[in-house]
Amino acid sequence: MYYERIPLEEGDYYITDKGYRCFTEQYHLKRGYCCQSGCRHCPYGFNKKIH
Repeated sequence: MYYERIPLEEGDYYITDKGYRCFTEQYHLKRGYCCQSGCRHCPYGFNKKIH
């Protein structure tokens, strides 16, 4: 399946203390769908522990 690439803007992510890129709720909403990976800031309510 192919998804359109979303350009990153200020506020779409931050760098964690371990050096990883963590996407914010702003980015997830702009992307428009849930990837069901259990993202930290998922605005779609997906909880990997339940599913």
